Amino acid sequence: MITANRSDIGRVRSINEDRSWVGQLDNGITLAIVADGMGGHQAGDVASQLAVEAFRETLSESASKEGLTVDEGKMLIRQAILRANDAVYDIASRNEQYHNMGTTIVATLHVNREVIIGHIGDSRAYRITQNRIEQLTEDHTLVNELVKSGQVTAEEAAHHPRRNVITRAVGTDAEVEVDVQTLTLAEGDILLLCSDGLSNMVSDEVMLLMVSNPDSDLDTKAERLIQLALHAGGDDNITVVLLQDEAAN
Repeated sequence: MITANRSDIGRVRSINEDRSWVGQLDNGITLAIVADGMGGHQAGDVASQLAVEAFRETLSESASKEGLTVDEGKMLIRQAILRANDAVYDIASRNEQYHNMGTTIVATLHVNREVIIGHIGDSRAYRITQNRIEQLTEDHTLVNELVKSGQVTAEEAAHHPRRNVITRAVGTDAEVEVDVQTLTLAEGDILLLCSDGLSNMVSDEVMLLMVSNPDSDLDTKAERLIQLALHAGGDDNITVVLLQDEAAN
């Protein structure tokens, strides 16, 4: 698996509350996570860092066995995200300055071309082919609930004054539900994980054009996505992770 991992503070925020990590275990399993923290007084920075550390430590230990199955991987990624929730919630409940801090998570575990995706919040996973982009995760946001119920259109949602309200996050409650899914990557597919600093600033069509460009390597594609979000305003922190099977190159 070849990967690229980029993050930028953006043009408005004073600190970067996004965190990301990509790693490969000795058994060939590739792990990736993007977390977008939230909370005042730099609490979002603390939340996302805690979540990524808990996820990394949990899966670096539990997913390192030989012959890991997809069903085992689904169980482990859910456990890792729940462990992250425990870590953030524990600190938030014991420290007044971190009260109500939380973070989104979108994470993947790759077993050959089988990909397990776990997520909470509005950080996203996309699958990109040469001529198609597919959003794989569903945003846990108030505006998405309004779209699903028919109260607003997708076009209205893009400019809704409450479009940043999260309905489910890591660390804000003692218990949280993790969405987990699996898919098989076809040859040439690229997986994109990102915070909303990218998806709110760059359209799906532009992301598809940039990532499907056969003349650029993954690092260049990731950097260009960051630059596109900055050029569009850079209103938020921007984090991009790209993953592709080495056999496709």
